[in-house]
Amino acid sequence: MSTPRILDEIGAKLSEIAAASPARDIEKNVRALLGSAFAKLDLATREEFDVQRELLAQANRRLAELEARVAALEAAAEPGKRA
Repeated sequence: MSTPRILDEIGAKLSEIAAASPARDIEKNVRALLGSAFAKLDLATREEFDVQRELLAQANRRLAELEARVAALEAAAEPGKRA
């Protein structure tokens, strides 16, 4: 047998042992448990968060524009009330 083939066989055996170990089952169970817990928390993904942040920024800019227009209209209407 050549050295690379022996190393391949040893690697394959180690992979088999690691796949059959109780630690692997525990990891799968913990991942499932955490996945279930996170699903119940109603968390948002980073992408969803970024989209909502951009929408909020747009709404804030629009609100500032409208507040400026209202202030300008109020200022323009004020001399008319006194007259």
